[in-house]
Amino acid sequence: MAPKHSPPEKMMFQLTLRRRGISDQSVLRAMEDVPREAFVEPADQTDAYRDSALGIACGQTISQPFVVAYMTEQLHVQKRQRVLEVGTGSGYQAAILSRLAGQVLTVERFRTLADAARARLEKLGFHNVEVMLADGFNIPANIGQFDRIIVTAAMEQIPESLTDRLEVGGILIAPVGPHHGVQTLVRFVRTETGFDRKELVDVRFVPALPGIAREL
Repeated sequence: MAPKHSPPEKMMFQLTLRRRGISDQSVLRAMEDVPREAFVEPADQTDAYRDSALGIACGQTISQPFVVAYMTEQLHVQKRQRVLEVGTGSGYQAAILSRLAGQVLTVERFRTLADAARARLEKLGFHNVEVMLADGFNIPANIGQFDRIIVTAAMEQIPESLTDRLEVGGILIAPVGPHHGVQTLVRFVRTETGFDRKELVDVRFVPALPGIAREL
């Protein structure tokens, strides 16, 4: 059973986000509502609300709360919108997005993570999230278009198979840069003629790899 987190711990969690510049009330509410302790490894549950990344299965991580909140805030998600996430991990980012969007599709290359996240999200009642085992570098065209796309692993460049899925006026956020080192969080806005690109902050993410993982 997950440990009960004290009100002071949850208050400090919110205060840290606000102090670091998160001001969107809908994002802060989503961060408050989603039980982060349910998305970390059992041994890390007492550290769930610390502002740091934590390891999960398959050598992946759950991003630090500030990064989750910051990326979500920069997406400007609205209730009617359809959101694609590349890199499900434990399902935490998808759960946050589910509180803000109409529909969330999240893709994961590790079957272990995809199956666990799907079960976790269903158990916790995040029914507008679909988890798909898929290659984030080769998103199938038949999944349609999205108003927002978020990539939660580092890509050296964003593939056209991903940008092609973004509606005109849509926003894509991804950590772009070398796999081993510092990346830059970049926001792309699709226009009628191409993409407006804006560099936001430096970050460190695990690398996004092509294909579906064989052994996991």
